Amino acid sequence: MLKPSYILPDLPPPVDLETVPVLKALAEANRALAELKGRAATLPNPAILIDTLSLQEARASSEIENIVTTQDELFQADLFPDNPQSPDAKEVARYRDALRLGYARMQQADGLLTNNTIIEMFRLLKQRSGGFRETPGTALLNEATGERVFIPPQSGDEIVQHMTALERYINDPEGCALDPLIRMALIHHQFESIHPFPDGNGRIGRILNVLYLTKTSLLDIPILYLSRHITGTKDEYYRLLQAVRDEGAWEAWVLYMLRAVAETSVTTLHLLEGMRSQMQGMKQRMRADLPKRYSQDLLNNLFRHPYTRIEYVQNDLNLKSRQTAATILDELAEAGFVEKFKAGRNNYYVNTALVRLFVDVGGE
Repeated sequence: MLKPSYILPDLPPPVDLETVPVLKALAEANRALAELKGRAATLPNPAILIDTLSLQEARASSEIENIVTTQDELFQADLFPDNPQSPDAKEVARYRDALRLGYARMQQADGLLTNNTIIEMFRLLKQRSGGFRETPGTALLNEATGERVFIPPQSGDEIVQHMTALERYINDPEGCALDPLIRMALIHHQFESIHPFPDGNGRIGRILNVLYLTKTSLLDIPILYLSRHITGTKDEYYRLLQAVRDEGAWEAWVLYMLRAVAETSVTTLHLLEGMRSQMQGMKQRMRADLPKRYSQDLLNNLFRHPYTRIEYVQNDLNLKSRQTAATILDELAEAGFVEKFKAGRNNYYVNTALVRLFVDVGGE
């Protein structure tokens, strides 16, 4: 059996995690996160952000694992789930679904984020049964050189022991006086070092970040676009993960995660403000140009589903007639609110201004 190359500490680790640089970065991250939380709460229907931004987070997080899709592939796969094309886009959509599942399970469990929920998310993401690793032999390799850089815990019993301790730390608000953002950084590192699953650990670990922010009420809904920062600093991310194991460099790791929170809070805020501006503009135009068709439910549909279809509008507006929904969408297309496209025998309609916003802010 491979011998683990790093002894996982009890959390919090026995080092000073409230240094002057950390406290300064912490204040900035908390300010940015609080502004994002406050602005999100002022939207007419903040829940639409879960559908739109979680898919963008899914795309960025999956890109870190070299699962790359375009915005069009991603939305097409979400619109037509039975289409056999673009397996990468389908895997990205499953990340979004795993995030939604975890959030729903937390709400059902009075805010608890349990190992059972983490295992459920893994099963959905990877479309397989089972749970934590039971077979030894796992080692993490350098992608470029193939060199073995880290050996996580090997035995199934040890993995369960570590994950049980981590679950306890996640759900014990009294167990540590550290700020929740510092705790999030520790939890993420510990999870990635336990590496409990045969595959998908990076993506599940990044889902845990945003779920923990909602658990601790730093966010009301899981909308932080955190993985985009990690995608852009991938080498630094992996280097700092390993530096903790090799050198005990906890301060540098915590600072990295705090900067990620601050910067991606700003990015997500830009997306949110762009969506707010577009919704307000479309609302005014629709009331002026198509007053008989305007409703808040229709407006929400076009922003909840940047690629929408007749069935979505029929369901969201509670219309008895499919033809009525089709007529509404065709009128919106003729008036320039959406663009109409055809895929096989299916029509679909794209809020192109919103998709362009995702590309401009999040990158293509």
